[in-house]
Amino acid sequence: MAALEGDWAEALKDEFHKDYYRRLYSFVKEEYASYTVYPPSDKLFTALHVTPLKEVRAVILGQDPYHEPGQAMGMSFSVPDGVDIPPSLRNIYKEIHEDVGEKIPDSGDLTRWAKQGVLLLNAVLTVRAHQANSHKGKGWEQFTDAVIRAVDREDRPVVFMLWGRNARDKKDLIVNKKHLVLEAAHPSPLSAYNGFFGCRHFSKCNRFLEENGAMPVSW
Repeated sequence: MAALEGDWAEALKDEFHKDYYRRLYSFVKEEYASYTVYPPSDKLFTALHVTPLKEVRAVILGQDPYHEPGQAMGMSFSVPDGVDIPPSLRNIYKEIHEDVGEKIPDSGDLTRWAKQGVLLLNAVLTVRAHQANSHKGKGWEQFTDAVIRAVDREDRPVVFMLWGRNARDKKDLIVNKKHLVLEAAHPSPLSAYNGFFGCRHFSKCNRFLEENGAMPVSW
């Protein structure tokens, strides 16, 4: 399993010594040895490596990685350049276009956001090929809750975008009054018309950041 580096390693160091993480480590190591698991092991902590804790300005929570070949790259909703853009991300792009007028990109690679301080965090960081949610309940949720708490402790305004029930269940972890929590339906085709389209989270995020003296995100 890839090693966590940078300021996240310091912020999360206590997690690595807990019983749940030892069990999780053994489980994930065995899964990679026995099955096809996504993302590739060297991309497991990509979201944390590309977006250092000290640079986080916004958090977008996903559920678990894409489970088909070539899609998962260690950041929620993001796929490598050249891979077909998944339906949920297409709907995210549509909302951005309607909200802030940005042109809809041809690429699903969201590294550009991550490098601006948008933490693209999945609640579960691994998945067995072709089996959505196959690593649910194995310990990742406890680890990524610790990630969310670490961001919540940061003494600066951060925007949390919680889309869908699973993400919205994390709201209780965010207690710092400096932060902004935005909630909406999930952008998947099954629910996007039930409150994701028209949520205007991207302009709301930037307005909040600017009002608090932070740079807006170029979506």
